[in-house]
Amino acid sequence: KARFEYEWLDTFQTGIVLQGTEIKAIRLHKVSLQEAYCYIHRGEVFVKGMHIGLYELGTHYNHEEKRERKLLLKKQEIEKIRKRMEEKGLTLIPTKLFINNRGLAKLEIALAKGKKMHDKRDSIKEKDMKRELSKMKF
Repeated sequence: KARFEYEWLDTFQTGIVLQGTEIKAIRLHKVSLQEAYCYIHRGEVFVKGMHIGLYELGTHYNHEEKRERKLLLKKQEIEKIRKRMEEKGLTLIPTKLFINNRGLAKLEIALAKGKKMHDKRDSIKEKDMKRELSKMKF
């Protein structure tokens, strides 16, 4: 849905600061990025609204599902993102959460520009044309 709502200009891979059972819930695919967004505060990047479901086998020390989570980026990257967001009015959106080959949870974020309604209509038309062409090939 992020590709439909926004035009992606640049993407970054970030680490996430997690607590206790959050990584176990991520490995069980209990994550939703639907309402999530990123912002910069005091030189640090945070993601808010990302839902990580509860881990069933966790104890009463289970994590909070929709808490604010800090993202791990280099200072140069944060500064580059901040400048581009201020100059061009861009938005920072989370696009994909995955486990890398070392077993660490990573979040892909994109520097994006919101699409206008006519751009969204163009995206729908393109998708429909591709679907029609693929039907004709068979």
